[in-house]
Amino acid sequence: MIPMSDEVPLPSPPGSMTETAYQRLRSDILSCRLPPGLRVKINDLCQQLDVRPGAVREALSRLTSEGFVTATPQRGFRVAPISEQDLIDVTEARIEVELLCLRRAIEFGDVAWEARVVAAGHRMSRTPQRDPSNAKRTSDDWSAAHKEFHEALVSACDNQTLLQVRRKLYDQSERYRRLSLPLAKSSRDLLSEHRAMQDAALARDFKRAGKAMRLHLSETTRILLQARRDTQKESPRKESPLKGSRRKESVRRHRSVRSEHRTV
Repeated sequence: MIPMSDEVPLPSPPGSMTETAYQRLRSDILSCRLPPGLRVKINDLCQQLDVRPGAVREALSRLTSEGFVTATPQRGFRVAPISEQDLIDVTEARIEVELLCLRRAIEFGDVAWEARVVAAGHRMSRTPQRDPSNAKRTSDDWSAAHKEFHEALVSACDNQTLLQVRRKLYDQSERYRRLSLPLAKSSRDLLSEHRAMQDAALARDFKRAGKAMRLHLSETTRILLQARRDTQKESPRKESPLKGSRRKESVRRHRSVRSEHRTV
């Protein structure tokens, strides 16, 4: 979930030790190199990042305000856990906000917007998805290109508040997307999924673009929930990728089925 706090730490100056620690830790959390639930030790991070303890503490405070780290008195910091409930909530919220932004982008987008979408789509299509050192991971270059593409799609939206909320939801969903890659039972045709969104948006067909966006975002959730069910079926005692309530999953799945019949 996105935290709402009146005391959000201010960004540090570019190039500072705090900013360096913040960017490195944020990247490692979003890529799951620092896995959900991991206890982070300040002294260890100081050695790894070659920065002072104060810089690490400030970076962790910023990440706490963003919901990527949790802080517990007397126990320190942990990478924020993930859960089935959070996955479903974030996905539902992101779909609604992405569609609002996409509708306005299609309405107000000009030729420059079209060029950004085409360029971002081309870059993503030509960037290898898998990490060359670990085929089960998404490469950082592809993740950056993927983020750029989704930002380009909605970049003509004229509501900056919507875009800000959208960026937060995108980052909150990033860990789930990364985790879904090795869990998919079959190869996912991401190129076709993104091309469908791109073509429909450039054709100014919001109904078709919105449907493609909804299906694209829902697929990650489906993969992770299916992995959880498969894990529980095969070995009830084995830890699954997600923890959560089956009751809520059932309710949300029913809501998802109904939403597929709505006019986008």
